[in-house]
Amino acid sequence: MDAEKRKEMTDTENKPDSVSSFQFPVSFSDSTLPLCCVPAKMARNDDVELENAATTSSNTVRSRTDPFLVACRGFSILTSLAALLCIAVNVMSAVRSFKNGSDIFDGIFRCYAVLAAALVVLAETEWSFVLKFSKVLEYWAARGMLQIFVAVMTRAFPDLTRDQGDLFLLQSIASYVLIACGAIYVLSGILCIGFLKRARQKQRISREQAAKDLEELERRKEELEQLLLAHRVQNI
Repeated sequence: MDAEKRKEMTDTENKPDSVSSFQFPVSFSDSTLPLCCVPAKMARNDDVELENAATTSSNTVRSRTDPFLVACRGFSILTSLAALLCIAVNVMSAVRSFKNGSDIFDGIFRCYAVLAAALVVLAETEWSFVLKFSKVLEYWAARGMLQIFVAVMTRAFPDLTRDQGDLFLLQSIASYVLIACGAIYVLSGILCIGFLKRARQKQRISREQAAKDLEELERRKEELEQLLLAHRVQNI
């Protein structure tokens, strides 16, 4: 019996401790996450990538400019300046005609030229209110013919202003510049460039609207994420 007890005690001493000798196969450090947390982390990464892609596409849409529309806008500004110069010249001629009493009819003629030149300036602004009452001015050929008509009216009766050197020079500059702009408008209208410009403008408006909608969706997404985070904090 004593031999059996000594044998059992020896076996107990030689048996390893199951608790103390157990080693965890996975070390939970800061750089290692449990498997249950991996999908959540991947989902967050996907959300960040999608948000960055949306922001990049929105910035690309906003920063994209059409050189053709920029050139058309610059030419429209040049035409408007020429028409404004015609208005100034015709007003000066009308005032001198009525003041000196040299030619009443020339003063009346200059008043009509001022009205026509003002219509040219309004047409170049392309306000929907103006184009609503004059649909013909949407076409570049008609707009060019109106500009040539105003230039001819400005340059008319040169004998009356030839003695006034400064006024005659301004009339010549304004009329020739506006005639050149009108000729370009007529040629461009024949080549359907005005139709191309309107199509490009519609595309630009569509892109701007898409960018605004995307920004609104991003803002709404951020608001929902904040509400969801606040709800989770309250539940904790």
